Amino acid sequence: MINNSYDKIVLFGAGKIGRSFIGQLFSRGGFEVVFVDVFKPVIDELNKRQSYRVVVKDEVESVITINNVRGVFGEDEELVIREIATASLLAVSVGLHGLKSVMHLIAKGLVERYKIPEAKPLDIIIAENLRNAAEFMHAELQKYLPEGYPLEERVGLIETSIGKMVPIMLKKEMEADILQVFAEPYNTLILDKKAFKNPIPAIEGLAPKENMKAWVDRKLFIHNLGHATTAYLGYLSNPKATFLYEVLADHSIREKVRQTMLQAANILLKKYPDEFTLEALIEHTDDLIRRFQNKALGDTVFRVGCDLRRKLSAEDRLAGAIYLAMKLNLPYDLILYGLVAGFHFRATDEAGNLLPADQEFTSIYARGVPEVMTSVCGFDPIDDQDLIAESVLIDQSIRP
Repeated sequence: MINNSYDKIVLFGAGKIGRSFIGQLFSRGGFEVVFVDVFKPVIDELNKRQSYRVVVKDEVESVITINNVRGVFGEDEELVIREIATASLLAVSVGLHGLKSVMHLIAKGLVERYKIPEAKPLDIIIAENLRNAAEFMHAELQKYLPEGYPLEERVGLIETSIGKMVPIMLKKEMEADILQVFAEPYNTLILDKKAFKNPIPAIEGLAPKENMKAWVDRKLFIHNLGHATTAYLGYLSNPKATFLYEVLADHSIREKVRQTMLQAANILLKKYPDEFTLEALIEHTDDLIRRFQNKALGDTVFRVGCDLRRKLSAEDRLAGAIYLAMKLNLPYDLILYGLVAGFHFRATDEAGNLLPADQEFTSIYARGVPEVMTSVCGFDPIDDQDLIAESVLIDQSIRP
C-alpha cells in the first residue's frame, strides 16, 4: 500500500527522464505529479490534457498513459513556491546546469513551507546522474536559505542512480506529440534509503539501498562507461553507423566493450567488497549489453557518445574509473583505450551537426593528447606523466 502521507510530488523538469521515469513511477503509484518547467508549450499541454503517453520500446511495443499530472510554469515564482510548500515530496530532473538555476526557487519554497506549523520535512529526490549529488545540493541550498534554517532536520536529500535509457526522438516524432516520450522497459529507481526524513513511499519500482555511493559508482563505472565505450569503439570501427545495436552486432566490438566493463567491475568489487559480488556484476554487465542492443529503442551512437568535455572529464565514467583503478593499484588498460578512442569521436546528429561543445573539444585535441589528458581529463602533467605517455601511444595506434 502507498503511504497516505504522500499524495503530491512536485517534479522540476518535464524532460524525457522526468516524464518517462520519475513522473511515470509516481503517477502509477498514486501520486499527483506536478511538473515545473520553463518550456511553456509542454506546461500548457500538460494542463490541457492532464495526461501523456510513454511509448515503451521493446520487441513488442506498448504504450502507457500517465494520468493525474499537471504543470506549473517555472517563471511563475509565487505559484512554484506555493506548490513546494504544500508538496508531499519533491524531485529534480533538470541536469547540472538546470539544478543550479532552480536552487533559489526551491529555497524559497522551503522557507514558505517552514511557516506552516503542521508541515512535515520535505524529501527531495535528486534524479540526476551526478556523483555526490546530495553534498552539491546541500551547498547550493545553503547559499539561498536564511541563516539558521534547519536544513539537516527539515530536508532529506535523496541521491539516486538513474539507469533508464531514453533515446533522442526525431524532430517529426516530437512534432507529432509534444508530450509523448520513448523509453525502454527498465523501470527501477535506485535511491538512498538512509537519506529519507519521512517513510519511503511504497511504490513499485523504488529500490532503496543502504550504501548509495556504491550504486552511484556502479551506474557511472559500468553502465555509463559501457555506453561510452560502445559509442567510441563503434565509431572507430564504423563511423557511418547510426545506432548502438549496429556497432554491437560486430562480435569483436561487443566483446571489447564487455571486457572493458568487466575491468571496471573488478575495480568496483575491490572498492565495495561488501556491496557487490563478481557474479552479480557480470550478470549486470551482460544485462546492460543486452539492453544496449535493443533495436526498438533506437539509441544512437551520437547520443551515447556526444558531450565529450563532460563524458571524458576527471569525475566522469572513463577518467574517473582510471583514477580509482590507480588508487587501488588495479589494471585500467582497456578503460584507457576507451578514453583515448573518445578523443576521435566525431558522430553527428540527424542534421549532420556536431554538438557545439564537441566542436570546442576538437580544437583542444588539435593541441595534442597531453593537452586533452590534463585540461579535459584532469590528469596531472607530472604525477601522471607515464599514463599520459601511454595515452599518446594509444592515440598514435588509432590514427589512420
